[in-house]
Amino acid sequence: MDMIEIRPFDNLGKANHGWLDTSYHFSFSNYYDPSRMGWGALRVWNDDWIKERSGFPPHPHSDMEIITYVRKGAISHRDSLGNEGRTAAGDVQVMSAGTGITHAEYNLEDEATELFQIWVLPDRKGLAPSWGQLEFPKGTRAGNWVTLASGRKGETGSDVLSMNADARVLAATLDEGETIDLDLVGDRHYYMVPIGGTVEVNGKTANDRDGVAVTGEERLSVTAISPVELLMVDSR
Repeated sequence: MDMIEIRPFDNLGKANHGWLDTSYHFSFSNYYDPSRMGWGALRVWNDDWIKERSGFPPHPHSDMEIITYVRKGAISHRDSLGNEGRTAAGDVQVMSAGTGITHAEYNLEDEATELFQIWVLPDRKGLAPSWGQLEFPKGTRAGNWVTLASGRKGETGSDVLSMNADARVLAATLDEGETIDLDLVGDRHYYMVPIGGTVEVNGKTANDRDGVAVTGEERLSVTAISPVELLMVDSR
């Protein structure tokens, strides 16, 4: 088995409901592939296009860490705990579903919203639910890996969203020809998606919104063939 597997965007699971056009990196809803049930603690990575003035009506979740990363437009959140917020492009929200939470997410904008919805399995079940969001200006991640959310010891703080999992969400932006490296731990699982450009990952080519599944490597070297944004989940 290759330690680095490129999963082309065109080969992902697909569904189009008119208001929602989505691609599934892992088995979800009516898309089932027994070889793609998750990657470490990462269970879901959905690539969603949401029509303007539409969205997900109230629905429940439990015992899941749900990360939303907005690529274009904005998404507005409201939940049963009384939390409300608008998360714009480049920013992140994390909902820890815990013992149970009901939420709605709507695109209240006059343009389509594009986002990743990522689910990570928590370390423990039955925890108290919570929600939070942070703005992450892209300039802070230029040529540099930045931790957006984490449940790992030593990586929490006012500038990092909290998760109830031994996992973290990283982001970076690269100019054409720029290279960024990351030391890896052999028994952890890394899943990266380039946004808006093409990269070489340890010599393998990945295009816009392809999935890059990595494990068993000591180091990851990513070179931008064109300007690109990177999003990665690192989990046990």
